[in-house]
Amino acid sequence: MSENEERMPDKKDIKSLLAVIPPAGSGEKQKSQKEKRIRIRYSSAKPGQLMLNPSLAKELGIREKAEIVVAGKKKFSFSVIIDDSVPPNVVYANTDFMKENGIADNTIATLRAA
Repeated sequence: MSENEERMPDKKDIKSLLAVIPPAGSGEKQKSQKEKRIRIRYSSAKPGQLMLNPSLAKELGIREKAEIVVAGKKKFSFSVIIDDSVPPNVVYANTDFMKENGIADNTIATLRAA
């Protein structure tokens, strides 16, 4: 019996082993959002420019350039004009440019910094 006792180490309590592992989400830092689903509305903005709300620009880290992806297929890059009159979660783009590229008014798209 003494040989069996020497080979078998002391069993540890499972709770003491799990105490070392931190709970889920405790080590994660709050990351700023990199992209967001928004609505594209027609407006009189110049071709190649987007008008968006300052709070949306700050949330996504957009300063000068932004990228819009529609349905994962059409991808456009624009320069940005920040305007307080634009509602949050809405982006204003040039009517003619959007029609030429087959994007309807009030279309849902993904907006991210370029």
